[in-house]
Amino acid sequence: MYDGTGAGVGVVYDAMGAGAGAKALQGAFSEHKAALQRLKLPVRPDVILVRTPDELARCTALVIPGGESTTMALVAQRSGLLDPLREFIKTKPVWGTCAGAILMSQSVVGAKKGGQELLGGISISIARNGWGSQIESFEVPLHVEGMKDPTRAFTGIFIRAPVVLSLTPSEADPSIQVIARLPPALLPHGLSDLDESDPRTIVALRQGLHMLTTFHPELTQDDRFHDYFVRHCVLGLESPS
Repeated sequence: MYDGTGAGVGVVYDAMGAGAGAKALQGAFSEHKAALQRLKLPVRPDVILVRTPDELARCTALVIPGGESTTMALVAQRSGLLDPLREFIKTKPVWGTCAGAILMSQSVVGAKKGGQELLGGISISIARNGWGSQIESFEVPLHVEGMKDPTRAFTGIFIRAPVVLSLTPSEADPSIQVIARLPPALLPHGLSDLDESDPRTIVALRQGLHMLTTFHPELTQDDRFHDYFVRHCVLGLESPS
C-alpha cells in the first residue's frame, strides 16, 4: 500500500472542466486514485499522482492520504513541496484522510520528538494515534450527513486513527460543518461515556473548501466520500446540508 514515492492525489480539471490530485509522496494514494477514477460525475476529471511542485500546480484539488504524517511532511519538505502545499491549501479544495487530517490541522498533540510540520487549512486541534496502536484498529458503521443514499451506513475503517480534540475557528474562518460522528455506543472500549457532542466523537468534517476524515474511506469499495468531496468541495454541485 505504501511505497513512499509521492505526495498526494490530484484532481485536474482543465479550463472547461475540472480535476484532482493525490499527494503521492507516501501513503495510500493509489487507492484514492482508483476511487476517484470510478466516480460517475457529470464532468470527469483527470486524476494524477502528485510528487513535484509542477504536478501540484496542475491540480484543481488535492487528496492527502493516510500514511505516517511525520514521514509525509519530511518527504514533502525534501521534495520542495511543503511550501507549495501550504500555498495550495489557502485557496484550493483539499481533503485529508487520517495522516492527511493531521497535516491539515492547526495543532497536533502527541507529535514525535522534534515536532511535526503542518500544512494547516482546518481550524482544529488533533491527537495522533488517539484511539491507540495498530492492534486497536476497528471498523464501525457511520451515518453521514449529506452523502448519497444516507440511509445506508458507510463503513469507517480506523487504523491508528487521530482524534479531533477541539474545534478552534476564529471569527474570520469559515464555519465548521460536522459530517459524521462515532455514536457513543460504538466508541472504543473505555470511552463510551463521552457525550455525543464531545469533539472526540467527530470523525469527518468540512470547513469551506476543505474536508477531513480521521478514518480510511479509500480502503473500502464504497466511493461515496470521494463523490461527496468532488461534488461539494470541488465542483460545488450541491450545497452542504
